[in-house]
Amino acid sequence: MGKDAQVRARFAEGEDVGRLQYEAPRLLFRGAARRVFQGDDLRGVRAEAGDLVLADGSRFTLGEKAAASWVDAILNPRSRLDKLGVKPGMRVAVVNVADELAARDAAPVTDLADLDLLFYAADSLADLDRIPALIPALADKGALWIVSRKGKAAALKDVEVMAAARAHGLVDSKVVGVSDTLTALRFTRRRS
Repeated sequence: MGKDAQVRARFAEGEDVGRLQYEAPRLLFRGAARRVFQGDDLRGVRAEAGDLVLADGSRFTLGEKAAASWVDAILNPRSRLDKLGVKPGMRVAVVNVADELAARDAAPVTDLADLDLLFYAADSLADLDRIPALIPALADKGALWIVSRKGKAAALKDVEVMAAARAHGLVDSKVVGVSDTLTALRFTRRRS
């Protein structure tokens, strides 16, 4: 999940008001005109007097603290693994999902027990029937990420995934775009 704010913008040809969004690797402004900034456009981005300032001189008024936060996010984008909560030393298992998800210094495991994170690919209602068998593999505070196709290629709807997980006492807490074609929903056990 990126950053989003309503801003006053100043460009070489004048001012505008609109919505500024950052989702690595691009910055998108939607005002009277839609503008997309990425790559070289974002090199040398800086915070100045409460504005986010781009290399071409474009300025977006965010406030001192927010401008600094946006600069940090642009210059130090979080990786997909960061967004998924994968940290060094975690017990992580990947079932039916590309190994890219386990490519961090986490300790990937093959035995499904006491897991901090379990990534499971589901592309059919039958795949969702396996959820009850996966829950015991999670550590007390472990999370189950259900990964499925998105867009027109999606065989499952998010609401179907959520309903299946909720039926087994899980609570959804986050959604992350894993790639251009995959999305992941995070579930944990309900706390009493």
